[in-house]
Amino acid sequence: MSNIIHGGQAIVDSLQLHGVSRTYVVPGESYLSVLDGLYDVDIQTVVCRHEAACTYMADAHGKFTGQPGIAMVTRGPGAAQAYTGIHTAWQDGVPLILFVGLIPVADRGRESFQEFDPNQWFSSQCKRVFILDEVSRASEIVAKAFHAALEGRPGPVVVGLPEDIIQQEFHGQMHPVIPVAEGCIAADKLDIIRDTLSKALQPLIFAGGQNWSSDASKQLTKFAEDNHLPVIHDWRASDRVAFDSPAHAGYLGYGRSDDCAALIENADILLTIGTVLGDVASDGYRLRQSFDKPNYIVNLDTSLRGHSGSVTEHIVASPISFVEAISKLEIGGSDSRKDWFNYCHEQQRKDCAFPEVKAEQDDTSQSYANMTEVIRELTKLLPKDAVYSFGAGNHCLWAQRYLPTHTFPSQLSTRNGAMGYSLPAGIVAALESPDRLSVVVTGDGEFMMNEAELSTSIRYNAPVLIILMDNQQFGTIRQHQEAHYPDRVSGTQLQNPDFAALANAFGAHGIRIDNNRNIKSSVDEAMRVVLKDKKTVLLHVLTDPEELMP
Repeated sequence: MSNIIHGGQAIVDSLQLHGVSRTYVVPGESYLSVLDGLYDVDIQTVVCRHEAACTYMADAHGKFTGQPGIAMVTRGPGAAQAYTGIHTAWQDGVPLILFVGLIPVADRGRESFQEFDPNQWFSSQCKRVFILDEVSRASEIVAKAFHAALEGRPGPVVVGLPEDIIQQEFHGQMHPVIPVAEGCIAADKLDIIRDTLSKALQPLIFAGGQNWSSDASKQLTKFAEDNHLPVIHDWRASDRVAFDSPAHAGYLGYGRSDDCAALIENADILLTIGTVLGDVASDGYRLRQSFDKPNYIVNLDTSLRGHSGSVTEHIVASPISFVEAISKLEIGGSDSRKDWFNYCHEQQRKDCAFPEVKAEQDDTSQSYANMTEVIRELTKLLPKDAVYSFGAGNHCLWAQRYLPTHTFPSQLSTRNGAMGYSLPAGIVAALESPDRLSVVVTGDGEFMMNEAELSTSIRYNAPVLIILMDNQQFGTIRQHQEAHYPDRVSGTQLQNPDFAALANAFGAHGIRIDNNRNIKSSVDEAMRVVLKDKKTVLLHVLTDPEELMP
């Protein structure tokens, strides 16, 4: 029996060597050899309906597992439509590898069908661009792509696969996995952190970014609680400390409360773990910008790309390795920080508390449902380990504020404002953790950018609970519009389908809520169907267009 394989098979064998269990693809004739290699291996091939959704799924996979998500698309238009996901992974620092089928080598520079230059297109938004021009290097390039995606600040990598090269016989070696350094925490740096925290009266830990794990999250929570060290979260990263932990001090970024934002200004020292104080977290480079305010930063990125404000100390280490190291430290002065610790948590509890029900919300004559009441009813029934995904738009404010993130990972979202992310990400959570409830919070504008992935959810038995806020507009842009050009609504309104009927057409279970009196029964029905029947449910919530924020 011949052991000769083609280049496409060598790539797939290398994916297996790196522990890949799932790929997200939109097929193309340019990389049929790779699809052939996937035919009889133990890797699930998830066929997506759009390249943006495909790369969103790979991004969500990277966030959820810590390992590179694998996306595959074809050349030209396919690569162009995948670009949004690459930009998302670049800004979020997420490990992702995009394999792109390319034209045959001999056809380069001739304006051949779907020709483009991957380096020109992608080099500004990914860590490396590899082109496989020699079939014997197929496994080597896969290994280097994995290493590049994971080392330092994680991020996306693009691998170009010329159609003729991957069809050739492969006679090279299988390249072993390249180890990725987790950084090093020197004893003198630990001493600095211990002494600084011990002396501080109002310290604050700022947590976010990648390279976290469930164990690291638990270790940080215990360390923070034991030593009265409040933890505030980066935007769209509120699951590093449990939602109900007394150490939880809220989150920064769009939709944050003024009281939570004030914490970062008033802290006498800031210990940043895994992220940086960037544009959104600093309110557009306004919060904590004085160089007199000390900032101790733990980040594998030696360049600290995106950071603003002072840098008092920079420890080049991953959150996993750093949190493990500090969890063994004894931090003095705990009692002196107790009032500050409790005050910080109080701000988070105020922000996430549901408001009292207003009289008009009880009015059965209303022709709209109140989004806050839908989320309130939902939270009564949620399992403690539920996973939440949301993309971009005003609907995110309800998800960010009220949905309880009790374990890591439990929040999947984007930090670059990419729309269409919520459903693809929710599908990934359902595939990766089928025993956990995957909750998708989306808006009418955001959902319709990748609504076709409902079929992906159904086909691959990845049930999700979708809460769709329908206010018939691009709500975030309308809000900005009213602030800058009051009462001049232009270019922000939408005409929507019956989303519940649309869900039913895809084979999901659609429920329409257009008044408050049906909220409880509709949410009860949704939870029964998604949890007991294991079927995707879409709750179509018609809301007042003037209800722009919680």
